[in-house]
Amino acid sequence: MIGRLRRNAELGLIVLAVAITGGAYTLASLGTTASVPGNIGPFVGIVAGLLLVAHLAVRRLAPDADGLLLALAALLNGIGYVFIARLRPSLAGLQATWTAVGIVAFVVTLLVVRRIRDLERYRYTFAFIGLGLLVLPLVPGLGTAINGSRIWIRLGAFSTQPGEFAKIALALFFASYLVEKRELLSMATWPRFRPLLPDPKHLGPVMIAWGMAIVVMTAEKDLGSSLLFFALFLVMLWVATARGAYMGVGTVLFGVAAYGAYKAFAHVQERVTTWIDPWSHPDQGYQVIQSWYALAWGGVAGTGPGLGNPDKIPVVYNDFIFAAIGEELGLLGATAVLVAFLLFVGSGLRIALHADSSFEKLLATGLTALIGIQSFIIIAGVTRLLPLTGVALPFVSYGGSSLIANYILLALLLRVSDDSTRKSREKAAAPGAVAAMS
Repeated sequence: MIGRLRRNAELGLIVLAVAITGGAYTLASLGTTASVPGNIGPFVGIVAGLLLVAHLAVRRLAPDADGLLLALAALLNGIGYVFIARLRPSLAGLQATWTAVGIVAFVVTLLVVRRIRDLERYRYTFAFIGLGLLVLPLVPGLGTAINGSRIWIRLGAFSTQPGEFAKIALALFFASYLVEKRELLSMATWPRFRPLLPDPKHLGPVMIAWGMAIVVMTAEKDLGSSLLFFALFLVMLWVATARGAYMGVGTVLFGVAAYGAYKAFAHVQERVTTWIDPWSHPDQGYQVIQSWYALAWGGVAGTGPGLGNPDKIPVVYNDFIFAAIGEELGLLGATAVLVAFLLFVGSGLRIALHADSSFEKLLATGLTALIGIQSFIIIAGVTRLLPLTGVALPFVSYGGSSLIANYILLALLLRVSDDSTRKSREKAAAPGAVAAMS
C-alpha cells in the first residue's frame, strides 16, 4: 500500500516536472525568437518518455522507494536543460543524449544492485576502483587538461571526467569500512601517554585512501573536488563515530591544507585574491563580476526566460548556470532551485535515518552529502560566499559525466529506501509483531 501511494505521488510529481520544463522551454523560445518552438511537441514527448521509463523502472524494481527524489532530479535536470539549450544551442543535443544515458545508467543500477548490503563485501574493490579512476587523468597520453585542471581523459572523440564516478566508489568504501571499524574508531587509544586518536592500524586504511584522493586531486589542480572529498570523509567519519573531536581536528587540518595550497599554487592565490576583490583583478574576476550583475539584474521576479543577458558570463552553461537562473527567473526562481536541493538532501537524510542497517545509514548519508556539499560549493562560489571552484551543479550544469554519475547515485539512494521500507513492512507483518500488537 505504501509503495503504491509513493509511486502514484511520484508519477504526479513527474508530470508536474514535465509541465514546468515544457513551459520554461516555450517561454525561453518566446523570449529569444518571439515564437513558439516548432519542436515543443517532440521535446515534451521525449522528456516525458525518458522520465516514464525511469518511473516504470522504480515501480518495478524498487516499488517501496522514496517518491520524491526522482521527481526532484527530473525537475532540476529539466531546468538545467532549458537553460543550456537557451544559452548554448549547440550543446542541447549532447545534454539530451547524456540525460538519456544517465537514465539508462539509473535503470541498470537498479537492475544490478538488488540488495544494497551486497555492496558492503567489496569495500577494497571500491577503494581501488575509486583511486584508479582518480589517477587516470594523470596517465600520459590519456589525460588532458581543460581550463588549467587535468581531470579529463580522452579516447578519440570521447572524453569523460572519471572523478565524478570515483566519488561514488569512495563513498561506498568509506561506508563499508567505517561501519566495520566504527567502535574501534570511537575509542581514543593513541598516543598512549595522552590518547586523542584511535589506533593508527584501524584509522590507517581509510586515511590512506582519503589522503591519496586529496593528493591526486591536488596534482590535477582540481581543488573543488579535493574540498568535496575532504568534506565527504569528515562527514562520514563523524556520523560513523559520533565523535565531535573529529570535526574539530578536521577543521584544523583543512585550515592547514588550505593555507599550504594557497602558498604552493599560483592559481589558488589568484582565486583567493579574486574572491576578496574581483574589481582589482578584472581579467580573473570578470566571471564573478558578471554573475553578480546578472543576479542583481534579475531582481525578485527575473527578467523572464530568454530575456536576460547571462551569455555575457564565460562558461555560463557550466560553472555559472545558477547565475543565469537567478537573472532570468529572479530571486524566486533561484530560491526554488535551492529549495529543490534542500528537499533532495532532506529526503536523503530521511532515508538514512530510517535505514535498517548501519551500512545503509552511512551510505545514504554519504551519497546525500555528496549532492548537498557539491551544490553548496558551486552556489557559494557564484555568490562569493566562498572562492570559486570548478564543480558542476548536480543535475543542472552541462556535463555528461556529472549527470550520469548523479543518476547512478540517485538509483543507489532509492535502493536503500526500498530495502528499508520493505524490511520494515516485513517486520511489522511478522507473527511476533502481530502477537505483540494484540
